[in-house]
Amino acid sequence: MSEIESLSFEQAFAELEETVAKLEEGGLTLEQSIALFERGQSLAARCGAQLDEAELKIKQLTPEGDQSFDPAA
Repeated sequence: MSEIESLSFEQAFAELEETVAKLEEGGLTLEQSIALFERGQSLAARCGAQLDEAELKIKQLTPEGDQSFDPAA
């Protein structure tokens, strides 16, 4: 398991936010920017995979895959 794969959703999302902020600030070398961008892509993929897993679990737990659950509500 890679280091990113071991992060919780909250940890990966927080680091992704930090990464975006650093990229938006600028002042980095091209190599640093590329490395941060690549890490950000990996973090975003991790968050997406975890959200997909959560959605699948909700579908499995609700009758007939009812998706009426709204975590934002």
